Amino acid sequence: PLLLQVCFIGRSNVGKSSLIRALFSLSPEVEVRVSKTPGHTKKMNFFKVGKYFTLVDMPGYGYRAPQDFVEMVEAYLQERRNLKRTFLLVDGVVGLQKTDHIAVEMLEEFGIPYVMVLTKIDRASRGLLLKNVLEIQEFVKERTQGCFPQLFLVSSLEFSGVHLLRCFVAHVTGNLPAVEAS
Repeated sequence: PLLLQVCFIGRSNVGKSSLIRALFSLSPEVEVRVSKTPGHTKKMNFFKVGKYFTLVDMPGYGYRAPQDFVEMVEAYLQERRNLKRTFLLVDGVVGLQKTDHIAVEMLEEFGIPYVMVLTKIDRASRGLLLKNVLEIQEFVKERTQGCFPQLFLVSSLEFSGVHLLRCFVAHVTGNLPAVEAS
């Protein structure tokens, strides 16, 4: 049987590779290279996480996106029946950008369930972070249907929020059964 898949998508330089490296630091089979130059990932990278699921690292959109980005990503999103969840990464310092809105529209149009993850929270002041969180929460409530209502805040550098997101990935792939409170 096909393994379930989760994919990570976001603007170039949003910290996709860094987050994936932090999330799967305990899985030696997920070896992600992190580059200093934005837009380094040009193709979709597939990582088998044990015998449990497959992680897909998408190239970034926006700055230095590969020319075939739209065709590659749209085909993947529309044709993958085993895609369990898409994680849309948004930079915690700059908040939602025009290109992020386009990504949201695409996910909504295809009916893909997705989650927003605010990255680089260690680089944003508390006030700016709060402003961006509130704007994104309002946007999700007013303009989306397929977005999971919980926003995940993470720092790959400080590992803030990484454990919670790791648990959520395990849960959506069926590798963390829900436990009833007694």
